[in-house]
Amino acid sequence: MKYIIVTGAYGGMGKEVVKKLVENNYKVFALDKYVEPKTENVYPIQVDITDIESVKNALSQVKSITEEIYAILHFAGKYVLDSLVEIDEESFISAFNVNLFGTYRINKTFLPLLKKGSKIFITTSELAPLAPLPFTGLYAVTKSSLDKYAFSLRMEVQLLGINVIVLRPGAVDTKMIDSSTTQLDQFCNNSKLYKCNAEKFKKIVDGVEAKKVQAEKIAVKTVKIISK
Repeated sequence: MKYIIVTGAYGGMGKEVVKKLVENNYKVFALDKYVEPKTENVYPIQVDITDIESVKNALSQVKSITEEIYAILHFAGKYVLDSLVEIDEESFISAFNVNLFGTYRINKTFLPLLKKGSKIFITTSELAPLAPLPFTGLYAVTKSSLDKYAFSLRMEVQLLGINVIVLRPGAVDTKMIDSSTTQLDQFCNNSKLYKCNAEKFKKIVDGVEAKKVQAEKIAVKTVKIISK
């Protein structure tokens, strides 16, 4: 059986992906900030991808079981909804620390366990980079940066025989959708510059999220891609 690492393994998409991987006879290291008890062929590892020491500790746990990883699947992410001219600096930096730097830390740290034919699977965004909406600008910038990172990484590690795959899902039915609704409500209440516009924007977001796809559909596609 092949071993796979999944970040954000207990979130909406990640959790469905782990389930489908096990159904397809993979063994999974389920990395997340908050984990659940171990199940058959799933090894939960609590890790904070914004902390390099935490990531290195995760590597030690993985190496105690195997020295070879078939694929790294990135589903950890942070949604941010705020005004670019009102958001505080700490929150601005935090978004990059999770969405971009977290992916970089995992890939750099676990690279020694990837052999020729291994795969790195990065989830970016279809909507954010191509058509960012007002007040989702920071999320769009982080995902756009992640997209460019992924394609640059592909050009480099393909020379080592490692494949990089990018998936750009649209709106997916996960807890992140609930988070966006909560953040939007908070923004509408707290913004001093965009009170009227924010209310109109809420209707636009509701329309976009009405077209959301199920996380299971993303999971099925993910497993199909990495199994090729």
